[in-house]
Amino acid sequence: MQIRFFTNKLLITIVTVILISIAWQALSMILETSAFPPPGEALQSFGQLFFSDMVPHLLISLYRVGVSLIIAALLGIPLGLFLGKNKRADQFSAPFLYLTFPVPKVVFLPIFLILLGIGNVSKIVMITLIVFYQIVVTTRDAARNVQQEYVLSVKSLKASPWDLYQHVYFPACLPSILTSLKLGLGTAMAILFLVETYATQEGIGFFIMNSWSSLAYDKMFAGIIAMGLMGFLLYLLLDTCEKVFCSWVNP
Repeated sequence: MQIRFFTNKLLITIVTVILISIAWQALSMILETSAFPPPGEALQSFGQLFFSDMVPHLLISLYRVGVSLIIAALLGIPLGLFLGKNKRADQFSAPFLYLTFPVPKVVFLPIFLILLGIGNVSKIVMITLIVFYQIVVTTRDAARNVQQEYVLSVKSLKASPWDLYQHVYFPACLPSILTSLKLGLGTAMAILFLVETYATQEGIGFFIMNSWSSLAYDKMFAGIIAMGLMGFLLYLLLDTCEKVFCSWVNP
């Protein structure tokens, strides 16, 4: 059953890549401009530059987005579970979350660059802050919706508050937590590109914009392919974790 599932998913992925390539080729032929090279040229540049030029940038970008997701999860999941379980704490924190959640956090990037410097710290903090809010809100809402019958049944066994978090709230909220991480990954990749275009000479975002400013459009699209592959593989990792640890959701 699992082999069939992964085979179908692989076939769908291959068909999707083929359709995107056909659309890309057609659009390139219609536009007839060097600024939009055909997929063959971009893939050729990708193959030539991947190990020599792009891998160092990809590793730095992977470090930035990976550390950001881990920190956001380590901070956001416990806080979301706590707020969802404790109504008084939730009511106390709700005004702050409602006021600050809609604010576009990217406006704080210049402040972070001034206070934390132009290195990795400011970029990681920027990505972490944005993903943190998504995880907190999603986890809190999931914890709110945990059925009280489960809580009462575990309490009847003289469970401690830690036991409730470990055996009731966290397992019940895990599907929502992983969903928030997948959504947060998409946001993190977008913010990663943004922060790597400011005051840095490292990262795949810098590679793409540097190629654009040099009018090396084949290199630019090669960088876009590399960044897309990085995001796809990270998403695939989270999706696999969901299949393994939340197998009861979609058996």
